[in-house]
Amino acid sequence: MTDVLICGAGIAGSTLAYWLAHNGFTVTVVERAPGVRSGGNPVDVRGPALPVVEAMGVEARLCDAATRAKRVRLLDKHGRAVATLGLPAAKGHEFEIPRSDLATVLYETACKDADFLFDDTITGLSQDQHGVDVTFARAVSRRFDLVIGADGVHSAVRRLVFGPEHDFVRPTGIYVATMSFGEAVDHPEDVLLYNTPGRLAALHPSRDEGGVAFIFRATPDDIDIRDTAHHKRIVTEAYDGLGWRVPELLARLRNADEVFFDAVSVVDLPSWSRGRIVLLGDAASCVSLLGEGSSLAIAGAYTLAGALAEAAIGGIRRYETAHRAHVATQRRPMKLVAAMLVPKTRQGLMVRNLAARLWPQSP
Repeated sequence: MTDVLICGAGIAGSTLAYWLAHNGFTVTVVERAPGVRSGGNPVDVRGPALPVVEAMGVEARLCDAATRAKRVRLLDKHGRAVATLGLPAAKGHEFEIPRSDLATVLYETACKDADFLFDDTITGLSQDQHGVDVTFARAVSRRFDLVIGADGVHSAVRRLVFGPEHDFVRPTGIYVATMSFGEAVDHPEDVLLYNTPGRLAALHPSRDEGGVAFIFRATPDDIDIRDTAHHKRIVTEAYDGLGWRVPELLARLRNADEVFFDAVSVVDLPSWSRGRIVLLGDAASCVSLLGEGSSLAIAGAYTLAGALAEAAIGGIRRYETAHRAHVATQRRPMKLVAAMLVPKTRQGLMVRNLAARLWPQSP
């Protein structure tokens, strides 16, 4: 088993492509987008992901692109600080980095030894004991020894092999929209958060350009994940009339060329594989609200690549057993994080702000 197809050129897919090629596999990556996706909120590289990026030789590049945020300031509608929290000090070489920068570095490292097909996607999968026949939207059909779906929460591979999305994806009632601020901010070390019940607007210093995030509780109708105009209307209606800099941020949102929008969801499957088809990253187990999912994706890709190199098809079960343990530890605090980040009620917001003022200020 040497010829592998990966669906998805994001963080999990590019990391896996690198390590499979490193271990002697012939790797092809197919990605629906026309290029490496930009945008998205800052993410963390920590814990089990650190030795992986170090072994890939990209740690220095990633650190150069890391944000410099040191504090979180909670603001009222007039922009006055309600509380200030020091962000946890990084342990060792842990860092936060814009998602697009992380994805770009991983792709540029992987593409030296793996083939990438952009602006295409899988439309059909048929497997037998010896391989998988794959039909693409644009490319000529091919046969692979193994297919790995690293194509996110709305995975095409999962839908084709395991069944419809609603069987495995459970929205939490929280939605996220992110975009570039379009220029540098004047608070390079502070993340600014403004809340009303069920609503959060955030301005992150990021690097060269600040980042904007709208995180809110809602139950919108069915959403086409590719309908950016609809996404902008949903966010505008949700935040209409709020204070602080929200009117300015909404104006930038309406003029933005690229906006990420999606529901925060939990993905649950009884198994991450069917024969020679395997799921990785958010396609298998989306659990993150604050960026930890990227570290899990990197660690999971490394675990899968190593297991396949050692035991081929037999390594798939070992990968799932080992990585499910990491996923379980990240999933437990998700409800508490959501309650603190986006309190549902005015009373909940008051309690959160009081707790923030009492929290130790040292990192």
